[in-house]
Amino acid sequence: MKISKKELILKGNIYKVLVTLSLPIMINNLIQTLYNLVDGIWVSKISSVHFAATAFVFPVNFLFIAIGIGISVAGTSILSQLVGADREDQAREYAAQLIGISVILSVAFSIFGVAATPFIVRAMGGTGDLAVYSNIYLRITFLDLPFLFLFYNINSIRNAQGDTITPTVLSGISAILNMILDPIFIFTFGWGIAGAAWATLLSRALLSIYGIKLILGHDNPLRPEFKGFRFNGEILRELSRIGFPAAIGQSGAAFGFIILNGFIVSYGTATMAAFGMVNRITSLIMQPAMGIGAALTAVIGQNIGARFYDRVRESFRKASLLTLTLGIGGGLLMFLFRDPIVNFFIQSKDDPDVIVQGIVYLSWISFSTPMMGMFSVFQGVFQGSGHTKYSMAMEIGRLWLVRIPLILLFKNFTDIGPTGIWFSMVFSNLLVVVLGLYIYRKGSWSEQVLTSA
Repeated sequence: MKISKKELILKGNIYKVLVTLSLPIMINNLIQTLYNLVDGIWVSKISSVHFAATAFVFPVNFLFIAIGIGISVAGTSILSQLVGADREDQAREYAAQLIGISVILSVAFSIFGVAATPFIVRAMGGTGDLAVYSNIYLRITFLDLPFLFLFYNINSIRNAQGDTITPTVLSGISAILNMILDPIFIFTFGWGIAGAAWATLLSRALLSIYGIKLILGHDNPLRPEFKGFRFNGEILRELSRIGFPAAIGQSGAAFGFIILNGFIVSYGTATMAAFGMVNRITSLIMQPAMGIGAALTAVIGQNIGARFYDRVRESFRKASLLTLTLGIGGGLLMFLFRDPIVNFFIQSKDDPDVIVQGIVYLSWISFSTPMMGMFSVFQGVFQGSGHTKYSMAMEIGRLWLVRIPLILLFKNFTDIGPTGIWFSMVFSNLLVVVLGLYIYRKGSWSEQVLTSA
């Protein structure tokens, strides 16, 4: 007899649970990464400066997206714990509040971002052609925020129930549309870098609209009810209490990357382009490990809601083993095939130094993939338990306490050039895993966070 996802999460074989839930998430994350990679590949065919512009402004857009991610993390954590505790009626009310606050915030951020784009690019140090292309790309991507926030809501509601397949199917359809529209908008219509941004916006808009239609369907156990909708102060406070640290962690990381990009671009456009492309390649390779970490959010949440604490710790141990295995394998592949990988993803050959620096950076970061995977596992544990203050500490600590200070140190007191950036990236990933292990072993992350529990 076929068992439900809830029964699988609470009673099934842990490895089966992790693989069953993480596989669609891996595919989903892969699809989301393809958004950036496809844009990058097509834009890099125009010139390396065009591509550098997309990498240069991404952290700015992500600064606002981080709020949506924070709300989504809170939603998944709370909803999964309520599902595990057999309180679906209460979960439906939380889902409606989640969508309501997301719509209001995303529209406000979108309006502000469009208006502030020229000032933001100038403040980051963008000049010349880099500033021109950055302004065009960033302004259009700000229009994407309401649809992206809605997609995060869809993910939260579905993932909390153990349904990781529906978001993946929606993302797949949207990604295929994006791949079709990219060359048409960029080259056939002659819109250049703006075409890449419009293609992504249109494909995500269609994804979100159809996804909300599914969420509101009567066959959804956590169907939000909007008839006579009013904001509930108690629920919003609960979402804020759990979501705020996650949002701060993401925002702090995003703002840190804005500062980081300012340092990196000071080494030249070639370094900026190499940094941006290798990060996208790494994101692609890391999808399996990151999928397992993301699957832990629902697994940890439902099992904490059901008070199955031994199963919570078993889930962490087995997720760690899978993630380390995948991280080591992925890092080895990146190191052995670094030359052909970089040459494939950087299509424009107008600046050979981009290729050279990309290969060097990929060599460094390949040693860091197991640690990056474990970072995702710890995030899954702390976010699933609702103790997002710990995930915030890891996000902010990695960047602001280790990575940026090290880069400043190497830049101002050595002459090793971009190598200082590459070393700082790897070393910060190592230290943050040590921090995560320390927090985990303390055990305070397993305490109840829902005031109504």
